[in-house]
Amino acid sequence: MVPAYLSASRRGPEPMGNAFRTAIDRILPAAALALAFVASGCSVAPVPRPDVDTPAQWRHAPSQDTALGPAPDLRGWWRAFGDPDLDRLVERALKGNLTLKQAGYRIAAARAMAGRAGAAFDPELGMHTFAEPTPDSSASYFQVGFDARWELGLFGRAESTMRIAEAELGFAESDAEAARVSVVAEVARVYVELRAAERRLDLLTRIAESSKAKSQLIATRERLRLARAADTAGSEADHALAEAALAEPRLAIERCRQQLAVLLGESEPNAVDVDANVAQPRLDALRIATAPADLLRTRPEIRRAELSILKAAGELGIAQADLYPRLALGGSLTYASRVVGHSRLAETDSIVTTGPLIDIPIFDWGARRAVVSARDAELQAAVAGYRQAVLEGVAEVETAMATLERQRERADDLARAVSALERGENATATLRRLGLADDVDRENATTALLKAKLELGEAEAARNLAFIALYKALGGAPLPEPRATPP
Repeated sequence: MVPAYLSASRRGPEPMGNAFRTAIDRILPAAALALAFVASGCSVAPVPRPDVDTPAQWRHAPSQDTALGPAPDLRGWWRAFGDPDLDRLVERALKGNLTLKQAGYRIAAARAMAGRAGAAFDPELGMHTFAEPTPDSSASYFQVGFDARWELGLFGRAESTMRIAEAELGFAESDAEAARVSVVAEVARVYVELRAAERRLDLLTRIAESSKAKSQLIATRERLRLARAADTAGSEADHALAEAALAEPRLAIERCRQQLAVLLGESEPNAVDVDANVAQPRLDALRIATAPADLLRTRPEIRRAELSILKAAGELGIAQADLYPRLALGGSLTYASRVVGHSRLAETDSIVTTGPLIDIPIFDWGARRAVVSARDAELQAAVAGYRQAVLEGVAEVETAMATLERQRERADDLARAVSALERGENATATLRRLGLADDVDRENATTALLKAKLELGEAEAARNLAFIALYKALGGAPLPEPRATPP
């Protein structure tokens, strides 16, 4: 720092006001020079706005026929399932999830720091006291002083600093939005998996019961010399395998309840309070009304990439400002009084200093230019990262839409298969009443139907999960509370 001070001092009876006015009169030319610097250093480079071409429409979106029904709202898409339990779980998660609470505190911290960034270029006033001996150690003085400083933030330094603070706040807000998207999607996903596991457990239990009845019938046939021992052994093995298959859905149910408890911020899975053996969520026909360009507004990852450009531009602006003089206005008022000893100096003394404070880079110019080059490269990287985030977002949505459509087709095909097997089971029951079929044939038809229903349930669950993945990719999440303060 190269100070250019104009000072006025008082010794003895000279009035303090006169000394201060003299200093002010002398500093006016320097103040005029400072204003000239301000006028010349207020400009800052604009933040680049990369243009990214997005498709005019989704390639894998369902037909926009009105018969497909309305598109689910991005802010309440899970209500498309029409499941009150799921609605209640999402509401509880938004209130109790600990990840969302952490995000709220981070937003509060980022807002506090953003406010402090603007205060860095406000006038500062400080006070200090210290004791100091004279150079000949003949006396000591106690000093009280007031220091004032006002950095002007020229050459884009102030605006660049605000850009960085705005980006940091935006990062916290976009992270909170991403957390809401993830939490809602996870609650819906785990709930769908819970209901699918309960459905599997019900169907596998019925399959096990049917295989047990079939095994007993074949054992009876063997005693009557109507079946071989190998047939009995095979039916017993089928029954044992059916019983073993029950372990997987039971474990899945416990795992899902534990996951839901964590998502709700609870320590006990019993606190989830979800009715057992409720029908699996079902989706009606739907259509996608949002356009690809909407991702630039709804997807948190793209918003974060945009903020990275803002932060990189701010860091570049500060690096460029470091190439020029750093100017501040400063002043101080110091009062000294002799404590002990004797000296040729006065008993008391005071002095006012004021003037511009100028920091001029000289010998490290090359290093500062290197920093500018590095920050410019980082800005270009941030622009490329933004384009990459848009492309990845579009690709993820397209993949989710294609998956949703394929799973819908699979579920429709399996539904037709189940319908055909139901007709076959009814026909077998009729033949059994007419004495043209036995109980083994009836159990075989029942088992085939149950297995088809099991596969259909898996297909419907997969379609539900694809729907959830789609709206997670679209950035669907409820809006935050009007005041995003810590919970």
